[in-house]
Amino acid sequence: MPAQSKAQQRAAGAALSAKRGKTKVSDLQGASKEMYDDMTEQELEELAATDHDDLPEHKE
Repeated sequence: MPAQSKAQQRAAGAALSAKRGKTKVSDLQGASKEMYDDMTEQELEELAATDHDDLPEHKE
């Protein structure tokens, strides 16, 4: 499933980084913390890989 906003894409990228051990889980906050807890690495990868050029900053 592709990300629906740039904010969602960035939050997924942060959560994915923590899942892979590249950043600290304690550095996550808000949506990225929830995504880290609730989603698999593959799901996060799909969201983070979304091309964000045509996405709105935030979903309306």
